[in-house]
Amino acid sequence: MLTATYTLVALSVEQTSMRVSLHSVQQLVQKSYAQKKALTEGQAAYVCDTLRRLYEGCQGRKLDRFLLPALCRAGAGAEPLLCELDLLSRSAAEALGTACRLAAGSIDDDEGVDAFCMAVGRFCAALELRFDREERELFPIARSAIAGDAWFAVANQMLAHDAYREEHRGRVPPPAGRASRAEHAHRQGIAAYYVH
Repeated sequence: MLTATYTLVALSVEQTSMRVSLHSVQQLVQKSYAQKKALTEGQAAYVCDTLRRLYEGCQGRKLDRFLLPALCRAGAGAEPLLCELDLLSRSAAEALGTACRLAAGSIDDDEGVDAFCMAVGRFCAALELRFDREERELFPIARSAIAGDAWFAVANQMLAHDAYREEHRGRVPPPAGRASRAEHAHRQGIAAYYVH
């Protein structure tokens, strides 16, 4: 069980990093942008770029790449929870799409600023709720459902992934397997959604 503990701690560290970034953008919007009568194109674009990076970072977490496939292989019966987590990600993507559409125009009145800030708030709330549910509900299911040798495999994949990223920092991403291609297609669909 030490391997399971190590893996879940590493995933929690990843969650914490995402939470800190979410909190930072949320604070910026609540404390600085919400009181403004208008937003410049640069202000709105900065927030949208930050939200895009957060969303893509969330989709590329080790949890999604390694833990969820192991959980599915273990047949833990976590499908209803996984569907709910996916809905939270979709809610975040929809809020991101709304914020980006608003940012593409001019946000030059109270109503536009309020709509933009609300979209950012919905994005942050959806991802925060997803992270909370992963830690409170998903991690305990994984701990009990995944066998020791599978935990070892997940930990090895995570370490290999970290080593590859360190070695190839700034270079071309790793070759896409079937799951990675599906992930890429999903991200492309999300990107198209919030561009239009």
